[in-house]
Amino acid sequence: MPLFQFFLPTRLLFGPGSLESLGDTPHLPKGRKALIVTSSGGSMIRHGFLGRVQALLAARGVASMVYDRVRPNPESDQVDEAAALAREAGADFILGLGGGSPLDVAKAAAVMARNPGSVWDYVQGGSGGGRQPENAPLPLVCVPSTAGTGSEMNYRSVITRTGSPEKLAWGVEAGAPVLSVVDPDLTLTMPPRLTALTGMDALFHAVEGFLSLRRQPLTDLVALEAVHLVANHLPRAVADGSDREFRTVLSWASCSGGICLALSSTTILHGLEHALSALKPDLPHGEGLVMLAPACLRHLAAKAPERFDELSLALGCGEDQAGPEGFLKALARLMEESGLGVPRLADCGLTREDIPALAKNALETNSRLLAATPGDMGQEDMERILEDALSA
Repeated sequence: MPLFQFFLPTRLLFGPGSLESLGDTPHLPKGRKALIVTSSGGSMIRHGFLGRVQALLAARGVASMVYDRVRPNPESDQVDEAAALAREAGADFILGLGGGSPLDVAKAAAVMARNPGSVWDYVQGGSGGGRQPENAPLPLVCVPSTAGTGSEMNYRSVITRTGSPEKLAWGVEAGAPVLSVVDPDLTLTMPPRLTALTGMDALFHAVEGFLSLRRQPLTDLVALEAVHLVANHLPRAVADGSDREFRTVLSWASCSGGICLALSSTTILHGLEHALSALKPDLPHGEGLVMLAPACLRHLAAKAPERFDELSLALGCGEDQAGPEGFLKALARLMEESGLGVPRLADCGLTREDIPALAKNALETNSRLLAATPGDMGQEDMERILEDALSA
């Protein structure tokens, strides 16, 4: 058996102003029709990003249709709707535009546009049908407007089953974006709190990728760099969102976190958050992570304390402070400096009565993440983490 596998097929065009490369890059998928998948809030229209993308495509002879019904914490019905629209319109490729939610829907819809049934028929885990797609996905282009999810650099989508509390990551390797255009200028419009929450998402992708049992040499390097970049630039980007240097650094940290997702894995921290935001769908993903992270990472530190020496140094600790306690203190400081403080789990309405079902949900629907988590963790561990987070 190999020690690890390396598979990262996405071509990345990165840097301020790179959105314009859609007008001339030879790597745009071939075709005359594209479906643009974006969010329902209208921010892509207000900021002019949707119009710019459509104009750049039109200049190359590509007509575009728009699916703009993606909500935060997207659901399986949205994937099925977008896929049906792509089929009916005869789209040659799909372009995801916006934050992680529209990019995730675009990835899953690209698979489903060429395969029968509902996306949940193919999901591995939970109540998913576990089918394997028979047909290759439509080509996919990703254009993120936030810096945190890393969705542009991996093939998995995080989807909630409509009408149920099941939220998990699913995807097929063939569904990875063929092209991702990461233009930090698109993140200049992000308000301070969204900047902070998405930046913390990038941080936890890197931290968990470094802790994961699926880690490999490249992800160790990329993860430590991402932790260092977020620690040193996130508070400054929150304070001055107009600075292109800060935005560029955080956009690269997001891509780095996405590489960790592609080549390593997150851990049960993300698994618990998926269960939490499936139960509380109005809760932003980054905020759920921030609520759970101190308790969860303290628990993981007891399972793999040696991994926290380098993590604490990357987060800004001196050598005399290296280790789990130093890391947790530096994390609390970073949250405070980024204007987040320490959001409490109780603030989203969770009670102790919810804990057993929430822990059970995380175990059953995100077993893949549990398998990548250090230590032999079970229901009692999940409940203890949630109790600690609720008591904070």
